Amino acid sequence: MESSINLDAVDLRLLDLLQADASLSNQALAERAHVSPATCLRRVRRLVESGVIEKQVALLSPDKLGSGLSALVEITLDRQGAEHLDAFEALAVAAPEVQQCWRVAPGPDFILVMQVPDMPAYHALVQRLFTQQANVRNVKAFFSVKRAKFDPRVALPGLSASGSAAP
Repeated sequence: MESSINLDAVDLRLLDLLQADASLSNQALAERAHVSPATCLRRVRRLVESGVIEKQVALLSPDKLGSGLSALVEITLDRQGAEHLDAFEALAVAAPEVQQCWRVAPGPDFILVMQVPDMPAYHALVQRLFTQQANVRNVKAFFSVKRAKFDPRVALPGLSASGSAAP
């Protein structure tokens, strides 16, 4: 069971700043959050240790790297027992091309967000993940023609859209 953590205004400011730019030094983060560097370091450590901050990563531009094909794929399984859902999920999350794997309801059983270099790579992945799996009943793929927005930030309570504390 996951325990919740109490977040105050300082925690929320730190989280908002880190979501915008996790490469900030502790000194810069402390200045922007209006706290001392020691407080900032202690708070961020607590947020990491509690699991509120899962990981810090660099977000890459697929367009600039030539990884040109993004696919959003709906998967419906023939049998939806827990063991069947778990088995497909394990297969999907193990594939590096699968960036996100969501169990959803109602409708399909899963929605996958996948990034592959090109259509032949997509077909190879489909063969490996879906065609060879006897339990996959239906696959419906959507290919991105334009990414208008990609923002992995989580909306935080008590902050306005500009990131400042709401009145």
